[in-house]
Amino acid sequence: MPEEDKLKKINDLIQKVDEMKKQDKMDLSSDQDLSIAIMNLVSIEEHFFFTGAKTGKPEYYDMLQEVRKMRGELLRKIIKEHEGEVWCISKHLLAASMRLMEVGTKQHKAGNKKEAEELFEKAYDCYSLFWGLNMKLIKTDDIKKIDGEAINVHDKEKKGFLGKLGELVKKAVDCCLE
Repeated sequence: MPEEDKLKKINDLIQKVDEMKKQDKMDLSSDQDLSIAIMNLVSIEEHFFFTGAKTGKPEYYDMLQEVRKMRGELLRKIIKEHEGEVWCISKHLLAASMRLMEVGTKQHKAGNKKEAEELFEKAYDCYSLFWGLNMKLIKTDDIKKIDGEAINVHDKEKKGFLGKLGELVKKAVDCCLE
């Protein structure tokens, strides 16, 4: 697909998202907040698991199931339709994003700012991929890697698929826009 067509598709999507926001059909800022809450619920599930395993108290596994049920209900508010394993992929993308943010934050605190920034970038890539899948922005037939990080022969910036998707998510999912 020519670069001009891709740019037109991105601009059309941004315009469509803006129109939906104006018509109150879509509240992406709430969905973004909800996705962060879901990330934390996945982390809580992990903590209940490890606490149950470390203490030998099975009641932690019962609490894990309650949190898992809540997480599933909330995830259904964002993921309306899915095919194949997109549901699980989405959950794991959010979980990976959260963990990468946490490790990046620890590295940043330790003074390893370059490593922290790399981890933050990977976290954002996972988060962008989550939104790309669930806003139906990704069609596997459109993904073609040519040269290093280039998507096609017309790609001058060579940010790669995730870099371009991240730019789109920045434009489309902006929690500061009312």
